Amino acid sequence: MSIKYRKAAGKDAQAISELIVPLTRKYVCPTFDESMHDTLLQSMSVENIERYLSEGYLYVVATDDMGEIVGVAAIRDASHLYHLFVSERYQGQGLSRKLWEKVRAEVPENRRPTRFTVNSALNAEHVYRSFGFVRTEEGVRNRNGIIDVPMVLNVDC
Repeated sequence: MSIKYRKAAGKDAQAISELIVPLTRKYVCPTFDESMHDTLLQSMSVENIERYLSEGYLYVVATDDMGEIVGVAAIRDASHLYHLFVSERYQGQGLSRKLWEKVRAEVPENRRPTRFTVNSALNAEHVYRSFGFVRTEEGVRNRNGIIDVPMVLNVDC
């Protein structure tokens, strides 16, 4: 089975949402205060994904032989890794790293940052560490029930 990568378009919003909402419910929600679950999941609705795409967020999707989206990565403001999700059946095969590399390469040359940031879920920190991200001095933070790990990756220009 071969995986293909491409920039996402508005027509992909539903498939992206359908991939990331169940993964978020299973893996991220348990690390958040229950009062924030609906807010988090709503931020990943079809309508919000469409809005992010229209606002210039860079999305790259991974598709399988059938054209099904099996992974997605997004960068906001040319420097913040906003989404990175891989279907359970493809986890552990290097797709997250490949998606990160692909979406990072989509940042226009004249907007390439000297550092990237990510707000990692508690149980995803090891993935971002493997990409070279490190925790900020802030460490684990709790913003009104949203619990995450701010991380940074300094890059050469």
